[in-house]
Amino acid sequence: MNRYLRRTIIGILSGAPAGVALALTLPSPRGSILLGLAVGALYAVSLCPVRGAYVDGLLAAAALGVPLWGLFSVIAFPLLSGQMPEWGAEQMRDHFPALVGWILYGASLGLLTQGLSDLASRVLGPEAKSLAPPPRHQERIVILGGGFAGMRTAAGLEEQLRENPSISITLISETNALLFTPMLAEVAGSSLEPSHISTPLRSSLHRTEFIRGHVGKIDFERRLVVLQEGSPSLGALSKWEIPYDHLVLALGSVSNYLGMANIEKLAFNFKTLLDAIRVRNHIIEMFERADSEPDPSVRRPLLTFVVAGGGFAGVELAGAVNDFAHGIVADYPSLNPADLSTILVHSRDRILPELNESLARYAQKKMEARGVTFRLNTRLQDAQPGLVILNNGEIRAETLVWTAGTAPNPAVKSLPVEKDKRGAVIVDGTLAVPGHSGVWALGDCAAVIDSKTGRPCPPTAQFALREAELLAKNIRAGLEGLPAQSFHFNSLGALCVVGHQTACAEFTVPFARTRSLRFSGLLAWLMWRGIYLSKLPGTERKVRVLMDWTIELFFPRDIVQTIDLR
Repeated sequence: MNRYLRRTIIGILSGAPAGVALALTLPSPRGSILLGLAVGALYAVSLCPVRGAYVDGLLAAAALGVPLWGLFSVIAFPLLSGQMPEWGAEQMRDHFPALVGWILYGASLGLLTQGLSDLASRVLGPEAKSLAPPPRHQERIVILGGGFAGMRTAAGLEEQLRENPSISITLISETNALLFTPMLAEVAGSSLEPSHISTPLRSSLHRTEFIRGHVGKIDFERRLVVLQEGSPSLGALSKWEIPYDHLVLALGSVSNYLGMANIEKLAFNFKTLLDAIRVRNHIIEMFERADSEPDPSVRRPLLTFVVAGGGFAGVELAGAVNDFAHGIVADYPSLNPADLSTILVHSRDRILPELNESLARYAQKKMEARGVTFRLNTRLQDAQPGLVILNNGEIRAETLVWTAGTAPNPAVKSLPVEKDKRGAVIVDGTLAVPGHSGVWALGDCAAVIDSKTGRPCPPTAQFALREAELLAKNIRAGLEGLPAQSFHFNSLGALCVVGHQTACAEFTVPFARTRSLRFSGLLAWLMWRGIYLSKLPGTERKVRVLMDWTIELFFPRDIVQTIDLR
């Protein structure tokens, strides 16, 4: 039986009983069952069955119920009945039973789909798979970088080459875990434990050889990757040179301080898990020092936190830092909350240029109401200890976090390949590096052009994941002598959390890409959590993050320092 027909039947059989939860909470019971059947079929077809993954299936499908609730119950059903969607507090209370129904539907669908898939495997055998011709010789695929692009490429190759175990896949990364960067600001704001948003690469990739090391040199002529001496996972000298037949550059990006040496020296970076931990512990350190400081003129700079950059990273960090500071000030009775100050500096006339202007203005208004100060049309020029120097003034502050610029990983700087003005590797439509057979690039370190629109693709995780999926297919096509596909992807939208239970969301309308649906406030915040929780890799991590979020509802922020900053 065709694998997609088999999955469709499983989805329909799962969606029918799961749809009972929708029938009990939505206005039309019969229509609810039909909707449950359709969603169940699409859900099952989109999955690649993994035997015994009941908990993962339950959590992922239950989390999927939140955006489905927003799409159908909050938006589609009112529009079909001739009404405009509303999401005020009263309307959300009216929609709450439907939210429960969708979550129960998703949880039931995930369990039933997993159970029927396992049953079908035992009764009918594994899914029918197309046989790939054997390779002419053993090929070695080497991936540099363990971020979204690198890990998803490795996972995609494992899926594409599951019938050809003779081809080896090697992933080289400086860290042994994938950092889920959309939740990084919540670590800095003490809402999540640091390790809960990092997924170990070794346990996530099943047939990929993992090497933790630092890339020292790439020799295109000899087709070798040379790792720096002292790389943690390396033993014998012979392992320092890794040969390849296909090389994937997924090295990501680093902070770009635009040549301002003092800012690079004094500002906190915000790219890695350690950066978020340092920011959190530094904020606590500032409170400890301010608590014993009697002079208000010295105390206020200690409690002033400056974030440079008004993109997603800067806005989310400023919101998290502001919430964290106001949340822990109660633990320091001698401090005056009026002394707290979170300042966001941005060079443009509005924050969040990636979102619609109305959403950006909404985000700024909400953050200002909670105490965040904005310095727009303002650039950082320099920094000194305790002083942030702007083009139009100065700010006395002991804390500066830089999120205002990125550049491709320095490892690609010395490569003899064509680069754009950012220093990113230029690739063709198939993500191959021109002039170098078997070399590919994607993600933040590559300049990818959409094959249909001709526009540069933004260096975001959303695009990196889709580039990785296509790249895995193109490498397989190259191994089998088939033509490669060109990259095209329409953005699904963007989400940004701007503070406590408040977010902005913008989703493009399918088949009408010039239009978009916009949400803000509590609904967008629920969407943010539901969507990103479903995308967080690993069942264990999903459970841990859910526990962190639940604990946050009932207990104050933790002020234990995990790093001794002295």
